[in-house]
Amino acid sequence: MPISSPPIPPARSATSRRRVLIVDDNTELGDTLRAVIASGIPGIAIETAESGAAALVKAKKGFDVAIVDVKLPDASGIDLITPLRAVSPFSEVLLLTGFASVDAAIGALRSGAFAFVLKSFRPEELISIVEQALTKVELKHERDELERRYRDLVEVTDVLVVALSGSDEVALMNRKAASLAGTTSDQALGRSIFEAWIPPEDHAALRAALATTRAQRRTTEVETGFAEARGARGGAAAGEGGDANAAQPSPRARRIRWHLSPSRESGDLVYGIGIDVTERRALEKRAADAEALSAMGELAMNLAHEIRNPLNAAVLQLHLLTRNLDRIEADETTRGALKDRTRIVGDEIGRLNRLLTEFLELARPRGIAREPVHLPRLADEVLDLEEESAKGRGVTIVRDLPEDGCVAIGDREKLKQVTINLVVNALEAMKRGGTLTVRVRPDHERVLMTIEDTGPGIASELIPNVFDPFFTTKEAGTGLGLSIVRKIVDQHGGDVEIESERGQGAKVMVSIPIGR
Repeated sequence: MPISSPPIPPARSATSRRRVLIVDDNTELGDTLRAVIASGIPGIAIETAESGAAALVKAKKGFDVAIVDVKLPDASGIDLITPLRAVSPFSEVLLLTGFASVDAAIGALRSGAFAFVLKSFRPEELISIVEQALTKVELKHERDELERRYRDLVEVTDVLVVALSGSDEVALMNRKAASLAGTTSDQALGRSIFEAWIPPEDHAALRAALATTRAQRRTTEVETGFAEARGARGGAAAGEGGDANAAQPSPRARRIRWHLSPSRESGDLVYGIGIDVTERRALEKRAADAEALSAMGELAMNLAHEIRNPLNAAVLQLHLLTRNLDRIEADETTRGALKDRTRIVGDEIGRLNRLLTEFLELARPRGIAREPVHLPRLADEVLDLEEESAKGRGVTIVRDLPEDGCVAIGDREKLKQVTINLVVNALEAMKRGGTLTVRVRPDHERVLMTIEDTGPGIASELIPNVFDPFFTTKEAGTGLGLSIVRKIVDQHGGDVEIESERGQGAKVMVSIPIGR
């Protein structure tokens, strides 16, 4: 069952006086009760009322223990228990009567009375019962204060806190976890954590960890994804496998390290404390990539000269061979076939040369310039360069490029390379035509450039890998274009994100810090 919190009354001060409310239409008896209690419990505040209505009015001032006569002029003392407890949830009610029976006593206790006191009682008996009731009230206040502090701690902490029932339904979710999941703490209650927020590939690991926690009554750890209600991150150019217009950005999974502990009160309830390790994992991956790129860079520098020399020689010899083809004695069919083969060889040598250039660009450590760059004009220049290519593919270009503002600080040539890579990827993705939309706009302290296409899109499971070196979904792709994009954007202190689904096109967003 979901864990619900009762209404929270104001916190009680440690120095506040204990308060007793006496409700009896017999004024003389009321005064006697006041005197007896005051003599046995020093420092206590006592109020009296002669009817149920008057008691409810005085109860609003606050009380800890109410001593109520069963028979009042306007109400039954038993019927008064509920409204009195509603006014002061932590209070206790003692019923006072001169005509008692076992059934009446049982009925009173079932109604929530602390005790059933018979007239005529001994003074020390009454004092003892009132002291016990006051002690219980104080314990309630102490427990409430501890629970209040616990709730505050759970809500303000920067870690995820959830409680799962035996059927793995959410019984508690703190503000941090609810915010990450795109819901509220109340809306999360009763929902299956597996169906709502854990990716299918992590179901088995989490179920096994929960089973171990419940069966062995010990803390276990497990790492899973946890759905985040935002668009997918991690750059991919419009076109590495399709580019797009994702109308509804799908949630992406953050990586959470869960510490699962069994509840001491409920055998099936499990508390999960989650730490978001997404950035840590991304950092570890970046570090591994950087180490690999460093090794690649050293290798590239050593081999670049040796590779380019034979490539250049091959290009020159191929050029001479092509010229000599026109001089040989052969029919046009044979000569045409030979020219086609030399063209194919030339194309492949060109592809090898481009691969080497991209490889060196990715691996070579190089600083960047820091100057004002008007991104709308830069994007406009790139679109002018690619306009003929777009027409040849049946692609319509839509430009949303403001004249004013949108000035970023960075290296103009490198940012132009980013734009060219993304625009070319988008065009190559739309083999059957479509629409390429390029927008630039200010976004708080950054300039946001969006390149959106109507191509085949990128499968969601591929998005986390599209920036990896040599990863590509294109038949003739090198898999380095997007790695270069991310490297340049990182050098500028910016971000690159992608929203895409298979069949829905792709939208790539690049944000660069704004110039001052």
